[in-house]
Amino acid sequence: MPDPKEIIEVCGREVAISNPGKIYFPQLGMTKLDVVRYYLAVADGALRGVAGRPMVLKRYVNGAAGEAFFQKRAPASRPAWIETVELKFPSGRSAEELVVTDAAGLAWVVNLGCIDLNPHPVRVSDLEHPDELRVDLDPVPGVPYQQILDVAMVARATMADFGLTGWPKTSGSRGFHVYARIEPRWTFTEVRSCAVALARQIERRAPGLATARWWKEERHGVFVDYNQNAKDRTVASAYSPRPVPDARVSTPLRWDEVPGCDPAAFTIATVPRRFAEIGDPWAGMDDAAGSLEPLLERADQDERAGLPDAPWPPHFTKQEGEEPRVQPSKRRTEVAPAAPGKSYGASGRRRTAMPLIEIARAANQAEALAGLDRWKERHPKAAAQLQPADILVDSMRGRSSTWTRIRLNLRNVPPEQRPGQEALEVDYDPWAGLPDPGKISGA
Repeated sequence: MPDPKEIIEVCGREVAISNPGKIYFPQLGMTKLDVVRYYLAVADGALRGVAGRPMVLKRYVNGAAGEAFFQKRAPASRPAWIETVELKFPSGRSAEELVVTDAAGLAWVVNLGCIDLNPHPVRVSDLEHPDELRVDLDPVPGVPYQQILDVAMVARATMADFGLTGWPKTSGSRGFHVYARIEPRWTFTEVRSCAVALARQIERRAPGLATARWWKEERHGVFVDYNQNAKDRTVASAYSPRPVPDARVSTPLRWDEVPGCDPAAFTIATVPRRFAEIGDPWAGMDDAAGSLEPLLERADQDERAGLPDAPWPPHFTKQEGEEPRVQPSKRRTEVAPAAPGKSYGASGRRRTAMPLIEIARAANQAEALAGLDRWKERHPKAAAQLQPADILVDSMRGRSSTWTRIRLNLRNVPPEQRPGQEALEVDYDPWAGLPDPGKISGA
């Protein structure tokens, strides 16, 4: 039998927590109510990241170990005090998204199954002009965490040279985030152009450590993901627990804490005490809004030097000045074969000269990685020659949730030892019964 509802009072409002004893983090025995209490303990900091912003609901109704689904539209059944705002997307569609304004809203959202919070970089007062520039440092597989921290320090110095104050936080996952408050004067396209220019400048300063290259086959070290600044993209906000077994938290830091920091030290169990003792390292962020004019000038210089616009996310329409939206290896003539029964394979519907093969299309990463392990057992010699960057694990967007694709680049395997394309180890079709996925992704 489910636990009865528990009514808690927050900000003078009654918030019903359904099934409060439901386990959300099995390894730690933490319940839904534990997650609610965590957010209330750090509410001032968490609200600094989400208050007054439209939010995509990423719901783990079966806890962190279950699958999530995304919900852009606010639930029809909600208290009268929960605010919403209509947000328009690049596709031309719109949705009434939820807006949290106080700690009671935090508790109500967590009751829906939201473990991490994913706000847009705009406020309801001005939905077309972001007030945040977000630097998302995403490591290539095999990159040590210290290298990510080194790149974060380069990012800080680079942002300072362009008149921006960087605010660091752990991602709670593999990467690292650096935010900058900006004056809400520029469009999403202009903010993204600045993010591209910043990423390229970070790569120039640390070419052996960081890359601004979008295509995975060209990346090395730490990827500076500028596309997190495109419209309709969201990032887990400050003080968000992440759905990982040890309940790590995306935690704001002081810059003197960044070198050598251990992301495993910041969890639901430890962050409330830290918050009570030192407060929020991002408390001064709203008073440090900077101008993008210097970065816009840098972007113009790059354009005049012949650099095209960097590739946009695949569900965006082709942009003026954008470089060809085809991986460099796909600009050749040979077509990589598809797995048996599939209409397209490791290189999509385009052409490739890279020796790519596809291993799995799975509903979740664990199933996909299990399929990869089976492939390695059958092909141990080839598997032994793969480098971390040769294993391409992609989180793909489905209709309302993500799915996982695994491909292998056999460039480091001698041609005579390369296994051919075989039937997929895991063959999940997220579009079963739906129209062509290319059309859906464009929507």
